[in-house]
Amino acid sequence: MKKLFYLLAVSFVLYTCGSQQNTSKTVESMPAKTVADYASTITADELKTDLYTYASDEFEGRETGAEGQKKAVNFLKERYESLGIPAAKKDGNYFQEVPLEVLEAPTVELSIDGQSFNPIDDFVSALGTSSGTINTDEIVYADYGIEDENYSSYKDLDVEGKVVLIKSGEPKDANGNYLVTGTTENSKWSNFRQEYAEKRDLAKKKGVKALLFYYPEVYSFVSRRFGSGSGRMSLKGNPENMYYIFVSDSLAKAINNDIETDTTPKVLKKKFAMDFTKNIKEFSSENVAAFLKGTEHPDEVIVVSAHLDHEGVKNGEVYNGADDDGSGTVAVLQIADAFKQAAKDGNGPKRSILFLHVTGEEKGLLGSQYYTDFDPIVPLANTVADLNIDMIGRIDPAHENSPNYLYLIGSDKLSTELHNLSEEVNKDCCNLVFDYTYNDENDPNRFYYRSDHYNFAKNNIPVIFYFNGTHADYHQPSDTPDKINYEFLQDRTRLIFQTAWKVANLEHRLIVDKEFH
Repeated sequence: MKKLFYLLAVSFVLYTCGSQQNTSKTVESMPAKTVADYASTITADELKTDLYTYASDEFEGRETGAEGQKKAVNFLKERYESLGIPAAKKDGNYFQEVPLEVLEAPTVELSIDGQSFNPIDDFVSALGTSSGTINTDEIVYADYGIEDENYSSYKDLDVEGKVVLIKSGEPKDANGNYLVTGTTENSKWSNFRQEYAEKRDLAKKKGVKALLFYYPEVYSFVSRRFGSGSGRMSLKGNPENMYYIFVSDSLAKAINNDIETDTTPKVLKKKFAMDFTKNIKEFSSENVAAFLKGTEHPDEVIVVSAHLDHEGVKNGEVYNGADDDGSGTVAVLQIADAFKQAAKDGNGPKRSILFLHVTGEEKGLLGSQYYTDFDPIVPLANTVADLNIDMIGRIDPAHENSPNYLYLIGSDKLSTELHNLSEEVNKDCCNLVFDYTYNDENDPNRFYYRSDHYNFAKNNIPVIFYFNGTHADYHQPSDTPDKINYEFLQDRTRLIFQTAWKVANLEHRLIVDKEFH
C-alpha cells in the first residue's frame, strides 16, 4: 500500500540564527492525519493488483474445500502476514477450520396407505434430518401453510411432531382479492423465492416433523436441483430439524384427492411410512481471520467481513468470481491495511477490528454460520457490528446512467444509530447515492437473508450489507477482473473504511434499539 508522505520543510543547514527554534516550530505545526488521509491510502491500483491475482484462473474459482480455495486462503494469510496484522485466534493460526459434509441424494422409501412412491418421479427431499423412520396413521392437511394476521392455515391444528401436507399459493376472496393483502397484489406467501423459505421456516418453527409441499409449478425444477445426487453441502453434524419434501401430483392426491380446491385444514386418516437414510461425505474448509487490537476498548469488536469462495470450475470453465466476491475480499484487505497504517502512526482504533473472510457462502452461508453458531473467535456479546461486503465492483442495469451508488441492506434493522451514522459518514466523505431498494421488508429477492451478515443479524448484532446488485455476469464464468470498475471499487471501499472507523471510535458502544425478526 502506498504510504502517505508529508513534506516537512526542515532545514539541516541554516545560514541564519534560530535553527533549533525554527525546526521545533515546524514540527509542531505539522497537520495531524485524519480518517480521510488513511482512506486515501486505499487505491484503485492496489485493489486491482490484488484482484487480478485473487480472481485469476490459478485459484480455480475458489470452490469450497477444493484446491483453488486452499490457494485463496493461503493468499489471504500471506497478505495479512505482510501487513503485520496478526491472526485472530489465540494460537496464532489465521485459519478457522470449518467441518463440512456433502449430502448426496438420500436413500428414501416412502408409502401412503401401503402404496409405494419413487424418488424423483414422486417426491424430492429438499432437506432432511439425520437418518430415521416415520410411521404414523395420520397426516395433517394445512392447506396453504400460511400464518398471517389476516389468514392462518394452522389455527386450531396440532402439528408439533406431525407429518403435514401443504400446497403452493395463497387464498383469495370471491372478488379475486388476496386475503392476506386485501388487494389484487399477492404477498410473500405466493412469491416463488419467498414462498419456498417462508412456508418451510414457519413449519420448522411450529415443530413439524415432516413437511410435504405440493408445488406443481416448480416440481420439475426442484427435482433437477435436489434429485440429481450431485451433492449439497452443509455443516458437519448440523442436521435440520425437519424433513422437507416436495411431492408430485400423484403423491399429493393419494393423501388428499381434492388438494387443488380444498381450503379446509384438517387431520386426514392416512398411513404414512418413510425410511430415510442420509448419505454423506465429510471434509473441511477454512475461514480466515485477522485481528487489530483496539486502544481503549479492545474487548469490543467490529467485524469487517466478505466471503472468500465462489463457484469453482464447471464444464471446464473457471468461474473467477471477480465481483462475487473477489471485490469484497480485496476491499477487506485494503481496509485492514488502512487501519494498520493508522495504528503505526499512533492512531489505532479505540475498538478492535476483526477482518473475517468466510468460506461456503455460495453453499448456504456455511462459514459465517459456523463462526456465529459454533465457534465465534470473539464472543458474540462483545461484537459491536458486522460490516459485510459482497459484490461492490460493478454497476447493475438499474444504475447504468447513475453509477455513483451503492445498495445498503440492513443498516436500520437493529440499530437506528448505525443507520444514521452511516448516512452521516457518507455525507461527510463520499456522497454516494445509497439505494435502499433491497432493504424493503417485502423485497422478493430476500438479499437480507442471502449473505453472511445474516448470521450476525439473527444474533441481534447490527449489520450493514454493501452490495452493487446483480448483473449479466453474476454467477457466470464471465465475472472476470477486467470488468471491474476499480475507481468505483476504490470509492466504495473508502466509504466502508470510514464507516468502520466511525463505529470503532465512538465514545460509546453502538446502541441496539431493535430486535431481529
